[in-house]
Amino acid sequence: MNYQVELVARAFYDAEHEGSSWDGESESLKQEFRGYARNAIDLLSEDIGVLLMALERASAEERPSGARVAA
Repeated sequence: MNYQVELVARAFYDAEHEGSSWDGESESLKQEFRGYARNAIDLLSEDIGVLLMALERASAEERPSGARVAA
């Protein structure tokens, strides 16, 4: 799985489904959000780096110390 796509998909999901768990969602819903993420990444092209850095920082702040996100 492309880590960038997963990171953006989770951010979109969190924005729409505040308080719900990505890990508990169906694979079909996850695929829908991954599609949105791929489109956003394609549209942002070179500017995606700034977004990914911000999402990476936010994701690291949410994870317990020493935990890693599986790609």
